[in-house]
Amino acid sequence: MGPFAEKSGSPVGVVVGVIFSSGWSWACFAFLVGYFRQSKIESTILASFGLAIGVVAYYISKDWGSVGQDGMATGVSSGGTSSKIEAWAFFAFAFGAPLGFLGNVARVPGVGGLFFRLLIPLVAYYEMSMRLADEARGLDSIIVNLWTVIRVIAVVAALAMVGHTIWSFWRARRSRYSRSEERDCRKAREVS
Repeated sequence: MGPFAEKSGSPVGVVVGVIFSSGWSWACFAFLVGYFRQSKIESTILASFGLAIGVVAYYISKDWGSVGQDGMATGVSSGGTSSKIEAWAFFAFAFGAPLGFLGNVARVPGVGGLFFRLLIPLVAYYEMSMRLADEARGLDSIIVNLWTVIRVIAVVAALAMVGHTIWSFWRARRSRYSRSEERDCRKAREVS
């Protein structure tokens, strides 16, 4: 989706292209594959293959209809692109497995899975911070502003996850306390 959106040239296309071509969105894809699978093994395998297939599709669509310096149509068959696909597909396959596994582990409710659920917002924040520090000069203001917005959204998402976990923990504890208190009252009435 990213390469096709970038080719449109519209501001919306630029935004969609930047989001779907960023590293954190690829990590998020593998993580979500793992999150929505029941089995850890299935999560690991599907995330690896899904990410590798996604990389191949990305580069094929990125080169689709591109024109080289000589005016001839280029494609995936060109040596540089082919080796780039192979390298990135290998890395996607290798990193897809742990991301899928971590996504599956993030399903653990409460504090036990919180760190794993925070992984993608932390990756997004870190990547956008690095890009703002290293690549922002000379880029279109839409891209720089989008990177800043993604950082803010990542922080808000992380705070929301932490807040939700604390609230759920407090609510469950309060519920256990009220049930325990109710049992104690019932026992006291039975004794008297």
